[in-house]
Amino acid sequence: MSDAPGPDTPAVIEARDLTARFGSNTLFRHVSFDVRRGEVFVILGGSGCGKSSLLKLMIGLVPPAEGRVGILGTDVWSTEGAARLALLKRLGVMWQQGALFGSQTLLENVEMPLAEHTRLPAAARAEVARAKLGLVGLSEAADRLPSEISGGMLKRAGIARALALDPPILFLDEPSAGLDPITSAGLDALIRDLSRSLGTTFVVVTHELASILAIGDRCIMLDKEAKGMIAEGDPRELRDHSTHPTVRSFFRREAA
Repeated sequence: MSDAPGPDTPAVIEARDLTARFGSNTLFRHVSFDVRRGEVFVILGGSGCGKSSLLKLMIGLVPPAEGRVGILGTDVWSTEGAARLALLKRLGVMWQQGALFGSQTLLENVEMPLAEHTRLPAAARAEVARAKLGLVGLSEAADRLPSEISGGMLKRAGIARALALDPPILFLDEPSAGLDPITSAGLDALIRDLSRSLGTTFVVVTHELASILAIGDRCIMLDKEAKGMIAEGDPRELRDHSTHPTVRSFFRREAA
């Protein structure tokens, strides 16, 4: 996209020769890529290819069998103690279903990271949380419970909570999953707007083709059969010019 960060933009994430293995099952091997500051970077592929596992590996939840991940100049898996916690506090994560606490209002959900990781007084935490809800269009829903809002609003609230500590990098796991096309398009627009207005780097895991083309500056594609990465680049370029049969089938919605 025309306003996307260019090739000279510094990388904030560096993944090198990553392999994910669970027992005797290898999901993918030798996956390497960079994520540039301020871009919307998409991890895509069919079901079972290891997209969500790659996300968990990047944010420090699952160790790689091989390889390394550097985020903001720090090696995720060789850093321990206070330094590791300091790094993880600079990452925001929105899980597939929002993962909000059902007994708390949206405002209380967004306040939680602030209560845990800052010394802000209660009034200041509430003010920051309301501001984050405002960023995602949920100012009027601050006092509602998760059970009282729609699926699209749940996703937006999850993004607001991920933004609570002003992290420079946000990870979104299947943000459009389960949403109708209109709601999904609205969420795509929100992600684009936040990326450009805040300068935040987004790493988005999805297999939703419309969302990939709407929000992605660059992407990588994982493949279950190849057990690795089979494409990297601008998703629109891959759609129009890739000669790899699996990549072409994915972007053109053709049966394999």
